[in-house]
Amino acid sequence: EAAITIRKAEAEDLDFIYHAVCTLENEVLDFEVFRELFHANISSSAIIYLLAEIQNEGVGLVSFHIQKLLHHCGAVGEIQECFIYDGHRGRGIGRQLFEKIMDLARDNKLKSVEVATNRRRAENVLIYENLGFSLTHHKFTIWNSH
Repeated sequence: EAAITIRKAEAEDLDFIYHAVCTLENEVLDFEVFRELFHANISSSAIIYLLAEIQNEGVGLVSFHIQKLLHHCGAVGEIQECFIYDGHRGRGIGRQLFEKIMDLARDNKLKSVEVATNRRRAENVLIYENLGFSLTHHKFTIWNSH
């Protein structure tokens, strides 16, 4: 079986990341807006995108945002997007991405790593619990209508 490689995303990975996030969200996102956000984010040291590849073909990604939060009196990390393409799930790719995230957490002396999952993705709860996460917060959302 071909080896999985994990690497930091580059600006040239925009198309792969756009397609992966559209698939994750099950919608066609505005490419121009997405591109602008992606280029702003990828130039920030506080935002890290990791890609999983098999033989130079992208199969998954995770995005990780580091924030310095007053109520934690320190820096914490949050996984924002995590996606593995259907045909590649159940092969440990997500776990390898998560292990790289935990390396970053240790390197940056983060107090915690958080992840939120949409209620419609109930299967993710078990995945995150199996990785060692505990359910400690409720997240509430109000949508801004514009």
